[in-house]
Amino acid sequence: MKISKEDFLEMKGKYDKEVKKGKPGKNKNGKIDDQTNWIFFTRETMERVLAQAGSDPEKGGIQFFITEYSEKTAKKYHPNNPDEYEGRLTIVMKPIKDAGLIGDDEEGDFENSGKQCPPDCF
Repeated sequence: MKISKEDFLEMKGKYDKEVKKGKPGKNKNGKIDDQTNWIFFTRETMERVLAQAGSDPEKGGIQFFITEYSEKTAKKYHPNNPDEYEGRLTIVMKPIKDAGLIGDDEEGDFENSGKQCPPDCF
């Protein structure tokens, strides 16, 4: 699912303040003791994002960002069980058409549709 730039920046900001600094992810109940083990993206999702990365395989690709669900983004993207996601790590990705443009410009379409464990251990 596509996510907004605003939501991406919120998730990236939460990660930057907590986990990136060596602290545990947090939710309204405190710290996350059992953090994310893995994130799975379907082939369909990966191919859709790659298709937006242009046709030159030497330049185009996918940029991955490690982020963390905030209370707001957990409620928005996982309305049935937001408490299971708040404070958990996730990956947001965006297509890059030219490898020379890789960086923290935060422009482009953002995608976050992975299944993660926990909570979705299958």
